[in-house]
Amino acid sequence: MLLPELFGDTFDDFWDDAWNNRWLQTNTAARRMNADIRETADSYQLELELPGFAKDEVHAELKDGYLTVTAAKNTSNDQKDKAGRYVRRERYTGSLSRSFYVGEGLEPEDIKARFENGILSLELPKEAPKKVESKKTISIDG
Repeated sequence: MLLPELFGDTFDDFWDDAWNNRWLQTNTAARRMNADIRETADSYQLELELPGFAKDEVHAELKDGYLTVTAAKNTSNDQKDKAGRYVRRERYTGSLSRSFYVGEGLEPEDIKARFENGILSLELPKEAPKKVESKKTISIDG
């Protein structure tokens, strides 16, 4: 911003501070799915924060090597007085989604998942478990 030297950076600071203030921003923190990823000797532990979501609103899918976690919410809070007039009426509809490349060797049954207190915990093995094939014999006619 081009301002006279008399004011210095005062106006620039004012607009920067105002723009970065919470009252001018939408609540982006509520629309993020924060992730923490930890590495152990034999697995990766992924924790996703989903405050306000219930277990049945959270879905995880493994497709083409990508683990995709989606959370969707549709709420309505209607309050009426005794005459049936609205005193307050609020609605919220929204969804979140995050994808992580985990490799194409994993199967859905290889991943352990738990949802507790708004946190989805996933444990993914570093290497896909070796599939043990059952021994099949071939009958020989003769």
